Amino acid sequence: MRGRDGRPRARGSAVLALPALLAVAFLLLPLAGILARTPWRDLGTHLTSTEVTEAVSLSLLVSGWALLLALLLGVPLAWLLARVPFRGKAFVRALVLLPMVLPPTVGGVALLLAFGRRGLLGPWLEDTFGITLPFHTSGAVIAATFVAMPFLVISLEGTLAGLRPRYEETAASLGASPLRVFATVTLPMVAPGLAAGAALTWARALGEFGATITFAGNLPGTTQTLPLQVYLLLQDRPEAATSVSLLLLAIAMAVLVALRGRWTGAASGRSRREAPAEAPAEVPPETAPPGPLENAPPEPPSERWSLHADMSGFLRFALDAEPGTTIAVVGPNGAGKTTLLRALLGLTPRAHAALRLGGTEVTGLLPHRRGVAWVPQDGALFPHLSALANTAYGLRAHHVSRAEARRTAQDWLDRLGVGGLARRKPAQLSGGQAQRIALARALAARPRLLLLDEPLAALDQTTRAHVRHTLRTHLAGFGGVCLIVTHDPVEAVSLADRVLVLDAGRAVQDAPPTEVTRSPRSPWVARMLGRNAWQGAVTDYGLALPGGGRLAVADPLPAGTAPEATSPDGLAIIAPEAVSLHRERPSGSPRNVWPGTVREITSVGSRLRVLVSSERAPDLVAEITPAAAAELGLCDGTPVWSSVKATEVTLVRL
Repeated sequence: MRGRDGRPRARGSAVLALPALLAVAFLLLPLAGILARTPWRDLGTHLTSTEVTEAVSLSLLVSGWALLLALLLGVPLAWLLARVPFRGKAFVRALVLLPMVLPPTVGGVALLLAFGRRGLLGPWLEDTFGITLPFHTSGAVIAATFVAMPFLVISLEGTLAGLRPRYEETAASLGASPLRVFATVTLPMVAPGLAAGAALTWARALGEFGATITFAGNLPGTTQTLPLQVYLLLQDRPEAATSVSLLLLAIAMAVLVALRGRWTGAASGRSRREAPAEAPAEVPPETAPPGPLENAPPEPPSERWSLHADMSGFLRFALDAEPGTTIAVVGPNGAGKTTLLRALLGLTPRAHAALRLGGTEVTGLLPHRRGVAWVPQDGALFPHLSALANTAYGLRAHHVSRAEARRTAQDWLDRLGVGGLARRKPAQLSGGQAQRIALARALAARPRLLLLDEPLAALDQTTRAHVRHTLRTHLAGFGGVCLIVTHDPVEAVSLADRVLVLDAGRAVQDAPPTEVTRSPRSPWVARMLGRNAWQGAVTDYGLALPGGGRLAVADPLPAGTAPEATSPDGLAIIAPEAVSLHRERPSGSPRNVWPGTVREITSVGSRLRVLVSSERAPDLVAEITPAAAAELGLCDGTPVWSSVKATEVTLVRL
């Protein structure tokens, strides 16, 4: 059997449909019973009676104070559970959940034994402050808070856990104190979860019965809330009890409809349909004409800051740079590139940086006091702020007036060619536009040290070239030091004055881009530049390869002390275009010849790259023309001979 979409229906769907329908009916029938038995003609009379209006007023008062108390206590608790690792977190979370699974009357007994006149704290509260909670309105507030606060904590904790810390870390790097970060970044971004938790907390407090009647009693005008009024009316006036029950049902349904699935994490149908279509319609083309100041020469920096950092922990090296220096940080995954940036920010226990910027020692300062601005890979623009407000954020954190901050922010947006996007939210920006705004935000904050974590990685080739040009122009006028983490050799060569190569926390090479390109001292960098990189032991003829192979070079290094072919201390660099391929063993002058098999052929521009594997040597990449490949009849699995002249091999010591 097939459905309307033409797809075959799962056989199990019919089996599951029946119990699912029974579950819906089980939940729906009690509600239908209330609707069916409600005395609609007398509804107004019942709801406007003196005892009901008094109970409504008291319920609103109690639930309102319970919500306020839950916010004051629950928000910090949710943040603690979501963000701070500590011993006993599982126990604390179990305590939060306990009121949700505990029978309300048992909760009331527990409250009575804790805050009653003979409880643990009751006598002290009464003797010291004259506060008596049982049989008082404040007792009803305490009971409602006890059973309702878990809804707020659970909702907010889930939202906070889903909020990646990079937004708060970026705000701190712009100079915002922890309190300012919480108020201006964290709370606005978790507002939907907070609103959902608050609404559920209020609704649960409004409907609390068991804990209230056990702990606070059932005193008219003092603790007799709507649920308790329903209980009394049910004994003498069932019709009035049904009317009041309908009122509570309507309030509960209104809260659930207003939440529209936020409690369970489901998005509404409207948001699912509209969200994807919003941004593309608003994004202007990346090739739009540059702003009036985009290609203007940068202003000379008013202050200049050098960099000195002694790294310890996972990172073990020293880093020095003069003002205006741009350093590209490269290396394989796990080398410590992002750890370096986070250590300079003071955000990771994995590594420590003894940091001095200019003449100021900043090692002991909190991240927001260091003057170190960070631009993560995706920019981390605050989604609730416009481009202009994002750019002005660091200035406002440094107590610059709102008008002056907005003027300076607009100036920076104009310089980077995105001034016309000042009113746009991040969701309405393309990747290139967002990256330029993130850079403007960092530069506008007047940092002493600028850290860029793969700023162009998420952009297409055309946008990347445009943003690279803009970045190079404005880094020329930066008075501090800039570190750029990248995997792109073009970025390293075109943007940086120096290239810092990391491997397993060590600085393998720190040199100008031309030197790193000519003589890379890391196999990873050599391969990033498109070269063949072979490690081995330095010998008097060149390099002894693992597995017993040999590589002859024209200018061998002095032989190392490591046993041959077991402890690599040399690196041979071979350009792919220096590798020749033959179908028969060559009889000419090459001193390095190996048999092998073609494993892969890929196209790079107008040439082909051929990967050859051999039992006598590591894998080798040759670059040839399509005509040469056709003449040799190359395809996957073709046996070939590879040859490299000794003069084409560059040998460096590791």
